[in-house]
Amino acid sequence: MIVSVALNPALLVDYTAERVQLGTANPVATVRTRVGGRGLTVARLVHTFGHDVTAAGLAGGSAGELIRAGLARAGVATSFTRIAAESRRVVQVRDVTSGETTSLSEPAPYITTEELGRLAADYRALLDGATAVVLAGSLPAGLPAEIYGSLISYAAQAGVPVVLDAGGSALRNGAGRGPALIIPEQAAEAAGLEPGDDSSVVLATDRGVLASTQDGRWLAEISPAAIAAARRSQPAQRKPAAFRDGLVAGFVPGIALGWSWPDMLRHALALAASAAPDGEADLAAYETLLPAVLVTGPESD
Repeated sequence: MIVSVALNPALLVDYTAERVQLGTANPVATVRTRVGGRGLTVARLVHTFGHDVTAAGLAGGSAGELIRAGLARAGVATSFTRIAAESRRVVQVRDVTSGETTSLSEPAPYITTEELGRLAADYRALLDGATAVVLAGSLPAGLPAEIYGSLISYAAQAGVPVVLDAGGSALRNGAGRGPALIIPEQAAEAAGLEPGDDSSVVLATDRGVLASTQDGRWLAEISPAAIAAARRSQPAQRKPAAFRDGLVAGFVPGIALGWSWPDMLRHALALAASAAPDGEADLAAYETLLPAVLVTGPESD
C-alpha cells in the first residue's frame, strides 16, 4: 500500500458565470466541487494506474467531509486524522466572457498540539504494510516546520521509503532525514541538496526531468511536438501544477517497487506531460508519450 499524505488539503469550489463584476450580485451558471491539495492529487493519479493507495493527513469540518467523499467517489481509500477546524476551501470563479479566473483561497486551519499527536499515532499505524510514503504540499498553521522530518524518520524506522515534495523550511527540514526521493518546489532550492546513499534529487527542466543519484545524473526529455500530438484535445503547453503533480505521482510506483531509473523516468515524465489541467490522468496521451521519452545517463558529476 502507498500512503499519500496531505497535511493542508483543500476543497476546490469552481464557479462559472457569464460575467463577473465587483460590487454587485453575480449569477452563477455552474458549480463544481473537487478535491485539491498536492498529496491528494498524487493519490488519485497513483490509483488511476491500479496501485493500492490510501490518502492520509488532516481534515476537518464540512469541507473535510466533502474531501473524503470526493476521494471515495474516485475509488481512493482515506485515513485522515480529524481536526476541529474547518479544512480550507479555494473558490475559483471563471468569467466566461473574458475568460479570466479569479481565485479566493481561505487560510489554512490551525492545528493543535493534541491533533498533532493524534496525527503522529495515526501515521505510524499506517506504516505497517506500507510500501512507500508521499509527503507533498504546504503545511497548515500550528504545525512545526520540522514535521516532514519527523514523518520521514518514522518511515525510516519502519523501513518505508519516502518521496518528499516540498519547499522552503519544510523541504530543508525533511531533506536531511534521508527520504528516498527529494523533489524541490523551486530549482533554486536544489542548491546544496546532494544525492546520498539512500536519497536522490529530481528537478523539472524545460524539456523534461533531471535526476541526480548516487550513480550519477540521468536526463529524461520529450519533445513539445510529441506532447502536442498526444494531447490533441488539450492545450499542449505545460500547466505547472498539473505537470508537477503528475511528475511526483509518476515516481511513486518505481520507488515502492524498485524500478530502474530509466523505467521510473519514462513513466514519470510521460505521466507529467499527459496530465490534464484539472489533475486527471489522460491515459491515451500517456500511452502515446511513454515511448517518446528519451532517457540518457548516468553521467558522472
